[in-house]
Amino acid sequence: MKKFNLIAAASLALALVSTPALAQDAPENAVAPPAPVPAARPSTDPATAPDASPAAEAAATGWDTEVATPGSSAGGLSDAQTAAIKQVDSYFNTLGDLKGAFVQTTADNKRMRGKFMMKRPGRFRFDYARPSRQIIISDGKYLAIQDLDLNNEDRVSLDQTPFRLLLRKDVDLIRDANIVEIRENATAIELALRDKSPDAPGQIRLTLTREPELAIKEWITTDAQGLDTHVQVSELVTDETLDAKLFRIETVTFSGFHPGQ
Repeated sequence: MKKFNLIAAASLALALVSTPALAQDAPENAVAPPAPVPAARPSTDPATAPDASPAAEAAATGWDTEVATPGSSAGGLSDAQTAAIKQVDSYFNTLGDLKGAFVQTTADNKRMRGKFMMKRPGRFRFDYARPSRQIIISDGKYLAIQDLDLNNEDRVSLDQTPFRLLLRKDVDLIRDANIVEIRENATAIELALRDKSPDAPGQIRLTLTREPELAIKEWITTDAQGLDTHVQVSELVTDETLDAKLFRIETVTFSGFHPGQ
């Protein structure tokens, strides 16, 4: 079977498969939306950097740039930051079934796309569009990375992935995560966090839009080597009940369901 980096794939959740063969470029005639990128940071070169104070950046970008100390507990958060995190908690706690489209861009600029479905608690499914025939699926207990061409799969416990923080029954990020950074303005919240559990490596940076209502827009995951994978979601549907059978991890040989086909 192709060599998967299981921990990286599990922690990134959206088929962060490390083998180049699994990260093929999109078809030449495909029209891809702009790849999500991290929020710009002020230059660290004192000779060229503009005024990098929080007030200056806020004036330039509209972001509230006061951030928590990396790895801090709730004691390092301001009241405004705590309120923003609670809004994110509430969004995930009230989120029912969700489906949509995604575009994934890896650190080496390889782009893949497909459809995803999510059903809390703990269940999700990402089906990659051709030429890829990979599926990442969680049944709430295990996360499976499946290759339909090779009829193979790898599995890891969902508790070993940072996404368990967002898909559990009671999302409480201040309780369960180390808040690395929190930024917000009138239209978006950007939140970077790490799971407090040493069994769930990696970091996630979430971006949620506030207009017309709070909704997930994209996330950036950073693996142990410092490599980023960007995932942007669109065409979100929240008013459809998804069949629980879609999230069963079937033996790959007999798995015939692949919406990306």
